[in-house]
Amino acid sequence: MYWKPWMAVFGCGLLLAAGGALAELKGSDTAQPPPQASSSGRVLVVEISGAINPVSAAYTSKHIQAANDAGDALVVLQMDTPGGLDTSMRQIIKAIQASNVPVATYVAPSGSRAASAGTFITIASHIAAMTPGTNIGAAHPVNMMGGQPQDKEGKPSPMEEKVVNDASAYIRSLAEKRGRNAYWAEKAVRQSQSISAEEAKKLGVIDLVAGSLDALLLAIDGREVKLDDGRTVTLDTKNKEVVHLKMTPREEILDVISNPNVAYILMMIGMVGLYFELSNPGLILPGILGGISMILALYAMQTLPINYAGLLLILLAGILFVVELNVPTFGLLSAGGTVSLLLGSIMLIDSDDPAMQISNTVLIPTLAVSIAVTVGALWLATRSAGLKAVSGHEGLVGEHGTAYSKLNPQGKVRVHGEIWQAVCDGSIDKGDAVVVEGLDGLTVKVRKSG
Repeated sequence: MYWKPWMAVFGCGLLLAAGGALAELKGSDTAQPPPQASSSGRVLVVEISGAINPVSAAYTSKHIQAANDAGDALVVLQMDTPGGLDTSMRQIIKAIQASNVPVATYVAPSGSRAASAGTFITIASHIAAMTPGTNIGAAHPVNMMGGQPQDKEGKPSPMEEKVVNDASAYIRSLAEKRGRNAYWAEKAVRQSQSISAEEAKKLGVIDLVAGSLDALLLAIDGREVKLDDGRTVTLDTKNKEVVHLKMTPREEILDVISNPNVAYILMMIGMVGLYFELSNPGLILPGILGGISMILALYAMQTLPINYAGLLLILLAGILFVVELNVPTFGLLSAGGTVSLLLGSIMLIDSDDPAMQISNTVLIPTLAVSIAVTVGALWLATRSAGLKAVSGHEGLVGEHGTAYSKLNPQGKVRVHGEIWQAVCDGSIDKGDAVVVEGLDGLTVKVRKSG
Protein backbone atom coordinates (compact mmCIF):
# COMPACT_ATOMS: atom_id res chain seq x y z
CA MET A 1 0.00 0.00 0.00
CA TYR A 2 1.31 3.47 -0.91
CA TRP A 3 -0.12 5.28 2.08
CA LYS A 4 2.23 3.70 4.65
CA PRO A 5 5.39 5.66 3.58
CA TRP A 6 3.40 8.86 3.65
CA MET A 7 2.17 8.08 7.19
CA ALA A 8 5.76 7.57 8.29
CA VAL A 9 6.82 10.92 6.86
CA PHE A 10 3.83 12.64 8.50
CA GLY A 11 4.67 11.07 11.89
CA CYS A 12 8.29 12.22 11.68
CA GLY A 13 7.11 15.73 10.90
CA LEU A 14 4.90 15.77 13.99
CA LEU A 15 7.79 14.61 16.19
CA LEU A 16 10.09 17.30 14.81
CA ALA A 17 7.44 20.00 15.33
CA ALA A 18 6.80 18.87 18.91
CA GLY A 19 10.51 18.84 19.65
CA GLY A 20 10.91 22.35 18.30
CA ALA A 21 8.00 23.60 20.40
CA LEU A 22 9.46 22.07 23.56
CA ALA A 23 12.87 23.58 22.84
CA GLU A 24 11.26 27.00 22.34
CA LEU A 25 9.33 26.74 25.63
CA LYS A 26 12.45 25.69 27.48
CA GLY A 27 14.46 28.52 26.00
CA SER A 28 11.81 31.08 26.94
CA ASP A 29 12.33 30.29 30.63
CA THR A 30 16.04 31.02 30.55
CA ALA A 31 16.46 33.83 28.03
CA GLN A 32 14.77 37.22 27.57
CA PRO A 33 13.53 38.17 24.09
CA PRO A 34 16.01 40.32 22.18
CA PRO A 35 15.49 44.09 22.37
CA GLN A 36 13.19 45.47 19.71
CA ALA A 37 13.81 48.89 18.26
CA SER A 38 10.91 51.30 18.59
CA SER A 39 11.79 52.94 15.30
CA SER A 40 8.41 53.63 13.75
CA GLY A 41 5.81 56.30 14.33
CA ARG A 42 5.96 59.69 15.94
CA VAL A 43 6.61 61.21 19.34
CA LEU A 44 3.32 62.34 20.90
CA VAL A 45 3.52 65.10 23.50
CA VAL A 46 0.44 65.14 25.75
CA GLU A 47 0.25 68.32 27.82
CA ILE A 48 -1.17 67.98 31.35
CA SER A 49 -1.58 71.31 33.10
CA GLY A 50 -3.64 71.74 36.24
CA ALA A 51 -5.32 69.34 38.62
CA ILE A 52 -5.58 65.64 37.86
CA ASN A 53 -9.32 65.03 37.49
CA PRO A 54 -11.56 62.66 35.53
CA VAL A 55 -11.38 64.90 32.46
CA SER A 56 -7.56 65.02 32.34
CA ALA A 57 -7.40 61.29 33.12
CA ALA A 58 -9.71 60.40 30.21
CA TYR A 59 -7.80 62.79 27.92
CA THR A 60 -4.43 61.25 28.81
CA SER A 61 -5.61 57.64 28.61
CA LYS A 62 -7.23 58.29 25.24
CA HIS A 63 -4.01 59.55 23.67
CA ILE A 64 -1.89 56.76 25.16
CA GLN A 65 -4.27 54.26 23.60
CA ALA A 66 -4.20 56.17 20.30
CA ALA A 67 -0.39 55.99 20.32
CA ASN A 68 -0.59 52.23 20.77
CA ASP A 69 -3.07 51.89 17.92
CA ALA A 70 -0.88 53.98 15.61
CA GLY A 71 2.37 52.25 16.61
CA ASP A 72 4.09 55.48 17.67
CA ALA A 73 7.62 55.56 19.07
CA LEU A 74 7.05 57.40 22.36
CA VAL A 75 4.44 59.24 24.42
CA VAL A 76 5.67 62.20 26.47
CA LEU A 77 3.44 63.48 29.28
CA GLN A 78 4.54 67.09 29.70
CA MET A 79 3.28 67.74 33.19
CA ASP A 80 2.67 70.65 35.53
CA THR A 81 0.21 69.65 38.25
CA PRO A 82 -0.40 70.46 41.93
CA GLY A 83 -2.09 67.07 42.41
CA GLY A 84 -5.61 65.78 42.10
CA LEU A 85 -7.91 62.85 42.66
CA ASP A 86 -6.60 59.41 43.54
CA THR A 87 -8.99 57.60 41.19
CA SER A 88 -7.98 59.76 38.22
CA MET A 89 -4.29 59.31 39.02
CA ARG A 90 -4.68 55.53 39.10
CA GLN A 91 -6.51 55.58 35.77
CA ILE A 92 -3.53 57.31 34.12
CA ILE A 93 -1.04 54.91 35.76
CA LYS A 94 -3.03 51.90 34.56
CA ALA A 95 -2.94 53.31 31.02
CA ILE A 96 0.86 53.68 31.31
CA GLN A 97 1.31 50.13 32.59
CA ALA A 98 -0.88 48.67 29.85
CA SER A 99 0.87 50.60 27.09
CA ASN A 100 3.05 48.84 24.49
CA VAL A 101 4.51 52.25 23.63
CA PRO A 102 7.03 53.66 26.15
CA VAL A 103 5.69 56.60 28.18
CA ALA A 104 7.96 59.35 29.47
CA THR A 105 6.83 61.92 32.01
CA TYR A 106 8.56 65.27 31.60
CA VAL A 107 7.98 67.88 34.30
CA ALA A 108 8.21 71.12 32.34
CA PRO A 109 8.51 74.02 31.69
CA SER A 110 10.73 75.58 34.33
CA GLY A 111 8.71 76.52 37.42
CA SER A 112 6.39 73.54 37.05
CA ARG A 113 5.85 70.81 39.61
CA ALA A 114 4.76 67.21 39.90
CA ALA A 115 3.15 67.30 43.32
CA SER A 116 0.89 64.77 45.00
CA ALA A 117 -0.73 62.69 42.23
CA GLY A 118 1.90 63.99 39.79
CA THR A 119 4.61 62.28 41.85
CA PHE A 120 2.92 58.90 41.47
CA ILE A 121 2.51 59.34 37.70
CA THR A 122 6.14 60.42 37.25
CA ILE A 123 7.51 57.45 39.18
CA ALA A 124 5.18 55.04 37.34
CA SER A 125 6.38 56.14 33.89
CA HIS A 126 8.93 54.19 31.87
CA ILE A 127 11.11 57.30 31.74
CA ALA A 128 11.02 60.12 34.32
CA ALA A 129 12.58 63.46 33.46
CA MET A 130 12.45 67.01 34.77
CA THR A 131 13.63 70.39 33.57
CA PRO A 132 15.77 72.60 35.84
CA GLY A 133 13.74 74.78 38.18
CA THR A 134 11.01 72.21 38.79
CA ASN A 135 10.17 70.11 41.84
CA ILE A 136 8.54 66.81 42.73
CA GLY A 137 7.03 65.38 45.93
CA ALA A 138 4.52 66.32 48.64
CA ALA A 139 2.52 63.19 47.90
CA HIS A 140 0.85 62.74 51.28
CA PRO A 141 -2.78 61.68 50.70
CA VAL A 142 -5.36 64.19 51.90
CA ASN A 143 -8.74 63.69 53.52
CA MET A 144 -11.12 63.78 50.55
CA MET A 145 -14.51 63.33 52.19
CA GLY A 146 -14.32 65.57 55.24
CA GLY A 147 -14.39 64.35 58.79
CA GLN A 148 -11.70 64.37 61.44
CA PRO A 149 -8.32 63.02 60.25
CA GLN A 150 -6.90 62.94 63.78
CA ASP A 151 -8.12 61.79 67.16
CA LYS A 152 -8.29 63.86 70.34
CA GLU A 153 -4.61 63.23 71.12
CA GLY A 154 -3.50 64.54 67.74
CA LYS A 155 -2.58 61.11 66.38
CA PRO A 156 -3.72 59.97 62.93
CA SER A 157 -7.07 58.23 62.94
CA PRO A 158 -7.28 54.56 61.87
CA MET A 159 -8.88 55.63 58.59
CA GLU A 160 -6.04 58.05 57.80
CA GLU A 161 -3.46 55.38 58.66
CA LYS A 162 -5.13 52.99 56.24
CA VAL A 163 -5.08 55.60 53.45
CA VAL A 164 -1.43 56.52 54.09
CA ASN A 165 -0.32 52.89 54.29
CA ASP A 166 -2.14 52.10 51.05
CA ALA A 167 -0.57 55.06 49.23
CA SER A 168 2.89 54.22 50.63
CA ALA A 169 2.70 50.61 49.47
CA TYR A 170 1.43 51.73 46.05
CA ILE A 171 4.19 54.26 45.37
CA ARG A 172 6.86 51.86 46.70
CA SER A 173 5.69 49.15 44.32
CA LEU A 174 5.77 51.62 41.40
CA ALA A 175 9.29 52.77 42.28
CA GLU A 176 10.62 49.23 42.70
CA LYS A 177 9.12 48.19 39.38
CA ARG A 178 10.91 51.03 37.56
CA GLY A 179 14.14 50.67 39.56
CA ARG A 180 13.80 54.04 41.25
CA ASN A 181 14.39 55.20 44.84
CA ALA A 182 11.55 53.49 46.69
CA TYR A 183 12.78 54.77 50.08
CA TRP A 184 12.40 58.43 49.08
CA ALA A 185 9.13 57.72 47.29
CA GLU A 186 7.66 56.40 50.52
CA LYS A 187 8.98 59.44 52.43
CA ALA A 188 7.23 61.69 49.89
CA VAL A 189 3.96 60.06 50.95
CA ARG A 190 4.50 59.71 54.69
CA GLN A 191 6.43 62.95 55.31
CA SER A 192 5.30 65.09 52.33
CA GLN A 193 8.91 65.61 51.22
CA SER A 194 9.53 67.65 48.07
CA ILE A 195 12.83 67.96 46.19
CA SER A 196 14.23 69.81 43.17
CA ALA A 197 15.00 68.30 39.79
CA GLU A 198 18.76 68.10 40.43
CA GLU A 199 18.27 66.45 43.82
CA ALA A 200 15.76 64.01 42.35
CA LYS A 201 18.38 62.97 39.78
CA LYS A 202 21.02 62.45 42.50
CA LEU A 203 18.64 60.38 44.63
CA GLY A 204 17.59 58.20 41.73
CA VAL A 205 13.98 59.37 41.76
CA ILE A 206 14.09 60.34 38.08
CA ASP A 207 16.24 59.26 35.16
CA LEU A 208 17.55 62.55 33.87
CA VAL A 209 17.33 66.34 33.87
CA ALA A 210 16.74 67.91 30.45
CA GLY A 211 16.52 71.60 29.67
CA SER A 212 14.15 71.17 26.71
CA LEU A 213 12.05 68.58 24.94
CA ASP A 214 14.61 68.31 22.14
CA ALA A 215 17.35 67.66 24.70
CA LEU A 216 15.19 64.97 26.32
CA LEU A 217 14.55 63.17 23.02
CA LEU A 218 18.25 63.32 22.16
CA ALA A 219 19.28 62.02 25.60
CA ILE A 220 16.98 58.98 25.58
CA ASP A 221 17.70 57.98 21.98
CA GLY A 222 19.03 54.43 22.03
CA ARG A 223 17.95 53.78 25.63
CA GLU A 224 16.49 50.36 26.39
CA VAL A 225 13.13 50.39 28.17
CA LYS A 226 11.44 47.37 29.68
CA LEU A 227 7.69 47.34 29.23
CA ASP A 228 5.20 45.84 31.66
CA ASP A 229 4.58 42.82 29.43
CA GLY A 230 8.25 41.81 29.75
CA ARG A 231 9.41 43.04 26.35
CA THR A 232 12.40 45.33 26.02
CA VAL A 233 12.42 48.06 23.38
CA THR A 234 15.18 50.36 22.25
CA LEU A 235 14.04 53.93 21.85
CA ASP A 236 14.60 55.62 18.52
CA THR A 237 13.61 59.25 19.12
CA LYS A 238 16.19 61.07 17.05
CA ASN A 239 14.77 63.11 14.16
CA LYS A 240 11.25 61.88 14.85
CA GLU A 241 8.15 63.89 14.07
CA VAL A 242 6.98 65.54 17.31
CA VAL A 243 3.23 66.08 17.62
CA HIS A 244 1.92 68.28 20.45
CA LEU A 245 -1.57 67.32 21.59
CA LYS A 246 -3.98 69.51 23.51
CA MET A 247 -7.50 69.13 24.81
CA THR A 248 -10.40 69.56 22.44
CA PRO A 249 -12.80 72.49 23.11
CA ARG A 250 -15.23 70.04 24.73
CA GLU A 251 -12.52 68.65 27.04
CA GLU A 252 -11.32 72.17 27.89
CA ILE A 253 -14.85 73.22 28.88
CA LEU A 254 -15.31 70.14 31.08
CA ASP A 255 -11.86 70.69 32.59
CA VAL A 256 -12.67 74.32 33.42
CA ILE A 257 -15.99 73.33 34.96
CA SER A 258 -14.17 70.82 37.19
CA ASN A 259 -12.19 73.65 38.77
CA PRO A 260 -13.40 74.11 42.41
CA ASN A 261 -13.68 77.90 42.04
CA VAL A 262 -15.71 77.63 38.83
CA ALA A 263 -17.93 74.93 40.34
CA TYR A 264 -18.64 77.13 43.37
CA ILE A 265 -19.42 80.18 41.23
CA LEU A 266 -21.74 78.11 39.04
CA MET A 267 -23.60 76.89 42.13
CA MET A 268 -24.06 80.45 43.41
CA ILE A 269 -25.28 81.62 39.98
CA GLY A 270 -27.68 78.70 39.90
CA MET A 271 -29.12 79.55 43.32
CA VAL A 272 -29.50 83.25 42.48
CA GLY A 273 -31.11 82.53 39.10
CA LEU A 274 -33.64 80.10 40.57
CA TYR A 275 -34.36 82.51 43.44
CA PHE A 276 -35.21 85.36 41.05
CA GLU A 277 -37.30 83.08 38.85
CA LEU A 278 -39.33 81.82 41.82
CA SER A 279 -39.75 85.31 43.28
CA ASN A 280 -40.80 86.76 39.91
CA PRO A 281 -42.38 83.95 37.86
CA GLY A 282 -42.26 84.57 34.15
CA LEU A 283 -38.83 86.22 33.92
CA ILE A 284 -37.65 83.02 32.18
CA LEU A 285 -34.00 84.08 31.62
CA PRO A 286 -32.92 83.82 35.30
CA GLY A 287 -34.61 80.42 35.50
CA ILE A 288 -32.82 79.13 32.39
CA LEU A 289 -29.41 80.42 33.48
CA GLY A 290 -29.96 79.20 37.03
CA GLY A 291 -30.99 75.72 35.94
CA ILE A 292 -28.07 75.31 33.53
CA SER A 293 -25.57 76.63 36.09
CA MET A 294 -26.90 74.34 38.82
CA ILE A 295 -26.66 71.25 36.58
CA LEU A 296 -23.09 72.14 35.56
CA ALA A 297 -22.18 72.70 39.21
CA LEU A 298 -23.56 69.31 40.21
CA TYR A 299 -21.55 67.72 37.38
CA ALA A 300 -18.40 69.38 38.68
CA MET A 301 -19.13 68.26 42.25
CA GLN A 302 -18.79 64.61 41.26
CA THR A 303 -15.20 65.27 40.15
CA LEU A 304 -14.20 67.08 43.36
CA PRO A 305 -13.56 65.98 46.96
CA ILE A 306 -16.90 67.21 48.27
CA ASN A 307 -17.93 67.27 51.92
CA TYR A 308 -21.60 66.37 51.60
CA ALA A 309 -22.51 68.12 54.87
CA GLY A 310 -21.29 71.39 53.34
CA LEU A 311 -23.19 70.73 50.11
CA LEU A 312 -26.41 70.05 52.03
CA LEU A 313 -25.98 73.27 54.03
CA ILE A 314 -25.69 75.27 50.80
CA LEU A 315 -28.81 73.61 49.39
CA LEU A 316 -30.61 74.31 52.70
CA ALA A 317 -29.66 77.98 52.35
CA GLY A 318 -31.31 78.06 48.93
CA ILE A 319 -34.48 76.48 50.33
CA LEU A 320 -34.64 79.03 53.16
CA PHE A 321 -34.26 81.92 50.72
CA VAL A 322 -37.13 80.57 48.61
CA VAL A 323 -39.39 79.97 51.64
CA GLU A 324 -38.79 83.57 52.71
CA LEU A 325 -40.66 84.65 49.58
CA ASN A 326 -43.88 83.02 50.73
CA VAL A 327 -43.58 83.15 54.54
CA PRO A 328 -42.90 86.73 55.71
CA THR A 329 -40.58 86.41 58.71
CA PHE A 330 -39.02 89.91 58.49
CA GLY A 331 -35.75 88.39 57.17
CA LEU A 332 -35.25 85.68 59.81
CA LEU A 333 -35.29 82.88 57.24
CA SER A 334 -32.89 84.87 55.07
CA ALA A 335 -30.57 85.28 58.05
CA GLY A 336 -30.69 81.54 58.67
CA GLY A 337 -30.00 80.94 54.98
CA THR A 338 -26.97 83.21 55.09
CA VAL A 339 -25.54 81.41 58.11
CA SER A 340 -26.17 78.08 56.39
CA LEU A 341 -24.51 79.37 53.21
CA LEU A 342 -21.50 80.63 55.20
CA LEU A 343 -20.94 77.33 57.01
CA GLY A 344 -21.61 75.25 53.90
CA SER A 345 -19.15 77.24 51.79
CA ILE A 346 -16.41 76.80 54.39
CA MET A 347 -17.08 73.06 54.71
CA LEU A 348 -17.79 72.36 51.03
CA ILE A 349 -14.27 71.19 50.10
CA ASP A 350 -12.22 69.86 52.99
CA SER A 351 -8.82 69.19 51.43
CA ASP A 352 -5.23 70.13 52.19
CA ASP A 353 -4.45 69.99 48.48
CA PRO A 354 -4.44 73.57 47.09
CA ALA A 355 -5.61 72.24 43.74
CA MET A 356 -8.82 71.01 45.34
CA GLN A 357 -9.66 74.09 47.44
CA ILE A 358 -11.89 77.09 46.78
CA SER A 359 -9.77 80.23 46.54
CA ASN A 360 -10.32 82.89 49.19
CA THR A 361 -10.52 85.49 46.41
CA VAL A 362 -13.71 83.72 45.27
CA LEU A 363 -15.10 82.55 48.60
CA ILE A 364 -14.79 85.76 50.65
CA PRO A 365 -16.43 88.19 48.14
CA THR A 366 -19.29 85.75 47.57
CA LEU A 367 -19.98 85.43 51.27
CA ALA A 368 -19.59 89.19 51.80
CA VAL A 369 -22.20 89.95 49.14
CA SER A 370 -24.58 87.35 50.61
CA ILE A 371 -24.23 88.80 54.11
CA ALA A 372 -24.68 92.37 52.82
CA VAL A 373 -27.86 91.40 50.96
CA THR A 374 -29.26 89.66 54.03
CA VAL A 375 -28.47 92.54 56.39
CA GLY A 376 -30.06 94.94 53.92
CA ALA A 377 -33.17 92.76 53.70
CA LEU A 378 -33.45 92.64 57.50
CA TRP A 379 -33.08 96.44 57.75
CA LEU A 380 -35.71 97.07 55.08
CA ALA A 381 -38.10 94.57 56.68
CA THR A 382 -37.73 96.20 60.11
CA ARG A 383 -38.14 99.67 58.66
CA SER A 384 -41.20 98.77 56.62
CA ALA A 385 -42.91 97.26 59.68
CA GLY A 386 -43.18 100.72 61.26
CA LEU A 387 -44.33 102.62 58.18
CA LYS A 388 -47.87 103.84 57.73
CA ALA A 389 -49.89 102.05 55.05
CA VAL A 390 -50.14 104.12 51.88
CA SER A 391 -52.45 101.90 49.80
CA GLY A 392 -55.59 99.85 50.22
CA HIS A 393 -58.27 100.51 52.85
CA GLU A 394 -55.77 101.38 55.57
CA GLY A 395 -54.10 103.90 53.30
CA LEU A 396 -57.33 106.00 53.00
CA VAL A 397 -57.87 106.51 56.74
CA GLY A 398 -56.60 109.94 57.75
CA GLU A 399 -56.33 111.22 54.19
CA HIS A 400 -57.64 114.71 53.36
CA GLY A 401 -60.00 115.55 50.53
CA THR A 402 -62.82 117.92 49.50
CA ALA A 403 -66.58 117.56 49.33
CA TYR A 404 -67.47 116.95 45.71
CA SER A 405 -71.15 117.57 46.51
CA LYS A 406 -73.10 118.54 49.59
CA LEU A 407 -73.26 115.78 52.21
CA ASN A 408 -76.56 115.66 54.14
CA PRO A 409 -75.53 113.19 55.45
CA GLN A 410 -74.69 111.40 52.17
CA GLY A 411 -72.89 112.74 49.17
CA LYS A 412 -69.62 112.48 47.29
CA VAL A 413 -66.05 113.45 48.15
CA ARG A 414 -62.78 113.66 46.19
CA VAL A 415 -59.84 111.82 47.84
CA HIS A 416 -56.55 110.88 46.09
CA GLY A 417 -58.01 112.28 42.89
CA GLU A 418 -60.87 109.76 43.06
CA ILE A 419 -64.62 110.29 43.62
CA TRP A 420 -66.01 108.27 46.56
CA GLN A 421 -69.48 107.83 47.99
CA ALA A 422 -69.40 109.34 51.48
CA VAL A 423 -71.42 109.76 54.66
CA CYS A 424 -70.95 112.09 57.58
CA ASP A 425 -72.51 113.10 60.88
CA GLY A 426 -74.57 116.19 60.17
CA SER A 427 -73.96 118.03 56.94
CA ILE A 428 -70.96 119.30 54.93
CA ASP A 429 -71.18 121.92 52.22
CA LYS A 430 -69.76 121.39 48.75
CA GLY A 431 -66.07 122.36 48.52
CA ASP A 432 -65.37 122.04 52.25
CA ALA A 433 -62.23 120.16 53.33
CA VAL A 434 -62.87 116.71 54.77
CA VAL A 435 -60.88 113.97 56.53
CA VAL A 436 -61.51 110.24 56.02
CA GLU A 437 -62.33 108.47 59.28
CA GLY A 438 -63.15 105.00 57.99
CA LEU A 439 -64.22 102.83 55.10
CA ASP A 440 -67.28 100.56 54.71
CA GLY A 441 -67.10 98.69 51.40
CA LEU A 442 -66.96 101.44 48.76
CA THR A 443 -68.33 104.17 51.03
CA VAL A 444 -66.04 106.36 53.15
CA LYS A 445 -67.01 108.01 56.40
CA VAL A 446 -65.72 111.55 56.65
CA ARG A 447 -65.82 114.56 58.91
CA LYS A 448 -65.28 118.21 58.27
CA SER A 449 -61.59 119.11 58.48
CA GLY A 450 -60.39 121.62 61.09
